[in-house]
Amino acid sequence: MNASNQGLPVIDEAVCIACGECVRVCPDRILRIDEAGRILIHGMTCMQCGHCYAVCPVQAVAAPFLDHDFSLTSSFYQADARGLPVQPAALMELLVMRRSCRCFTAEPVAESLLDDLVRAGVAAPSGTNCQPWRFLVLATRMDVAILGTATAGFYRKLNRKAAQPWLRVVLRMIGSGALQHYYDSYFETVRQGLKAWDDHGEDRLFHGATAAIVVAADTRAGCPGEDALLASQNIVLMAESMGLGSCLIGFVVEAAKRDRSITDLLGLEKHYKIYSVIALGHTDVAYKRPAGRKPADKRIIRLAGSDTSSG
Repeated sequence: MNASNQGLPVIDEAVCIACGECVRVCPDRILRIDEAGRILIHGMTCMQCGHCYAVCPVQAVAAPFLDHDFSLTSSFYQADARGLPVQPAALMELLVMRRSCRCFTAEPVAESLLDDLVRAGVAAPSGTNCQPWRFLVLATRMDVAILGTATAGFYRKLNRKAAQPWLRVVLRMIGSGALQHYYDSYFETVRQGLKAWDDHGEDRLFHGATAAIVVAADTRAGCPGEDALLASQNIVLMAESMGLGSCLIGFVVEAAKRDRSITDLLGLEKHYKIYSVIALGHTDVAYKRPAGRKPADKRIIRLAGSDTSSG
């Protein structure tokens, strides 16, 4: 088996057929195929998403750091006579099978599907039912690429600043460690992504998605961030039910917070803020099983007494 610590996937070389699917879906790019046709782990930055485990056709990958048991413990859902619109077990299956997609085909997403995804977003709850959302639909690959180019422009400037050691030191001395944190956590990933785009046209931002929905909300609402993220969850779950792939693109959200030209490009008024950007498209990968999640930190709090239990 091939793993260096408990935080990395384990590959059973006796079972592995070196198809390369795990390499293709790994967001941290820590897997590769060597000259002998073996899958090797060559990094220590695993985000523990479990994609490699979920996609492997022969179950040669293990993710021991994840809890794979999503069976429901309550018994009421087994009674079909309750007339529930969706059986809880079926809903749980949809929840756990949904994976962030970073492998899209070039097939466009029909505008009717995008319309339905917006309808799913509008069905979300919102504070005092204010429904503060605005859904900006990028319906073509060209539109997605234009937003990607604008976002890349922001990160090119940021990387030039972060590459200056003296600037990071000066900012730390005056109490701002944000640029140093960016340099430590994201600079190299962004540098590689920009280089891949410039040299080979490889899209590591939107991953080749042919559509996107930008979810913004009116900041004058009571809880616009929560409202927008609830709508976003509805959209990605509906996309999964349609057989579409989706991926939340946080790099665009962060760029839009700091670069007004991005929100201007999208035609947003100043009192609107972008809270999520959802890449969408027809998926080019087939996950075989749910990947699991890190064990839940569940705490039962008994405010009526002094007993507090964890489990």
